[in-house]
Amino acid sequence: MKEQQNLRTSGLRIARAGVSLMFAAVLSACANYAGIHSDKDIAQPQSYATQQSLPADEGRWPAAGWADQFGDAQLRALLDEALAGSPTLEQARARIAAASAYSETAKAGTLPRADASYSYSRQRYSENALVPPPYAGSWQSENKGLLSASYDLDLWGKNREALKSAVSQVQASRADAEAVRLALDASIARSYNQLARLYALRDIAQNEVDERGKIVRITAGRIANGLDTEVERKTAEADFASSRATLSALDGRIVVTRYQIAALLGKGPDRGLSIARPQLGIGDDVRLPSNLPADLVSRRPDIVAARWRVDAMTHDIKEAKAEFYPDINLSASLGLDAFGFGRFLTAASRTMSAGPAIHLPIFDGGALRAQLKDRYAEFDYAVATYDQTLVNALADVATTLSQIHSTDTQLVDANVAQDAAHSAQQLALTQYRAGLANQLTVLNAETNALAAERAVANLKMDRRDQQIALAAALGGGYTDTSGDAIAAR
Repeated sequence: MKEQQNLRTSGLRIARAGVSLMFAAVLSACANYAGIHSDKDIAQPQSYATQQSLPADEGRWPAAGWADQFGDAQLRALLDEALAGSPTLEQARARIAAASAYSETAKAGTLPRADASYSYSRQRYSENALVPPPYAGSWQSENKGLLSASYDLDLWGKNREALKSAVSQVQASRADAEAVRLALDASIARSYNQLARLYALRDIAQNEVDERGKIVRITAGRIANGLDTEVERKTAEADFASSRATLSALDGRIVVTRYQIAALLGKGPDRGLSIARPQLGIGDDVRLPSNLPADLVSRRPDIVAARWRVDAMTHDIKEAKAEFYPDINLSASLGLDAFGFGRFLTAASRTMSAGPAIHLPIFDGGALRAQLKDRYAEFDYAVATYDQTLVNALADVATTLSQIHSTDTQLVDANVAQDAAHSAQQLALTQYRAGLANQLTVLNAETNALAAERAVANLKMDRRDQQIALAAALGGGYTDTSGDAIAAR
C-alpha cells in the first residue's frame, strides 16, 4: 500500500512539474512587449525662461465676464446671444456628447453582462444523420429560450484602462469646447472693437469732409477777391470729392463688419444691421498675475485639452500592454430547449452550462507589438502637441503684453503730435483767410492733422484689441475644475 501511495505521490509530482514546465514554455512562447517604451514626458512651465518677458505684477486672472471691463452692455448681450445659438458651439457640444457616449461604452466593458433570447425553428431532420428515430425523417418545431450571463475578470486592467482613457477624452472634449467658446468670444469682441474703430475713423472722415467743404467756400471767396485762381478751386473741389469717397468707403466697411458679427452670432446678415454703435470704455489696468507660467496650464483650455489627451494615451498604452496577458471570461447560461410547445415549459427541457473561457495570445505575427508601438507613437505625438501648445501660449501672452506696452508708449507721442498738428491746422486756416498763406499750406496742415488724428484713434483701438487678445491668451476666465486638476494644484 505504501509503495502504491508513494508511486501515486510521485506521479502527481511529476504531472504537476510537467504542467508547470508546459505552462512556463507556453508563457515564454507568448507575445511580449520587451523593448517597446517611450522616454517622453510633458514639459513643465517652470522649465521655460519667462521671468523677463512675463514679470509677476500682482495682477488678477481674467474673470468669466472679462468683456464687462469695457462697460458696453451691448457687447455682453452679443456674447450671450452667441453662446445660445452659435453653430460652432453646437459642434463642440456634439463632440462632448460623442465622447461621453464612448466612455459609457467603455464603462459597460467593466460590468457583468446578461442577455435573454428566444428562437423558434421548423426543421426536417435527416434519416441518415445523427438524429435517431422517431425524429429522423420528420418535421419538428424546436423552441429554445436562453438566459445567459458573462463577466470578464479583467485581471490585468485592460477594460479599466480603456474606461480611464475614455473619461480623459471626455475631459479633453470639454476643454476643447471651452477653447472654442473662448475663441468665439474673443472674435466677437475684437470684431466689435473693429466696428468701434470704423465709427471713430468715420467721425474723422466726416470732419475731413466738413473741413474740405469749408476750404471750397473760402477759395471761392478768395477767387472773387482776385487772390486765387481756378486752379485752387479745382484742387479744393477734388479734395472735397476724395474725402466724400473715403467716407462712403468707411460706411461700406461698417456694414460688412456688422455682417461678420452676425455670422459669429450664428444669425443672418440682417441681425448685424440692428447692432448699434459701440460704446466701449478703456478697460482695466493691464497687470499680469503672479505664478503665471505654472497656473497657465490650468487656465488655458487648449493646454488643458492637450494634457488630457496625453493622459488618455497613457491609459491606452496600459490597455495595449494588457492585451499581451491572458483573458479570463466567466460565462453561464440557463434555458429551455424542446421539440414542440407541449414539453417546452417542463423541467426535463432544462439546459444549463457554466465555465471559464481563457484566451492567451501566443503567436500573432507581431500584431500586438505593432499595436503597442502605434500607441507609444501617438503618446509621443500627444506629448509634443502639449509642449508646443504650452510654448505657443507663453509666446501669446508675452507677445500681446509687449504690444500693449509698445502701444502705450506710442500713444504718448501720438497725442503730442495730434495737438501740435491741430494747432498748425488752425493757424494755417486763419492765415489763409487773411491772405497770408496759400492753399497748399492749408492742405498740408490739414492732411497732417487728419493723419495724426487717425493715428491716435487707431492706436486706441489697437490697445483695446490687444487687451482682448491678452484676456484670451490668459484663458478668459476658464479654470480646469476636474478632480485630477484640483489635486495637482
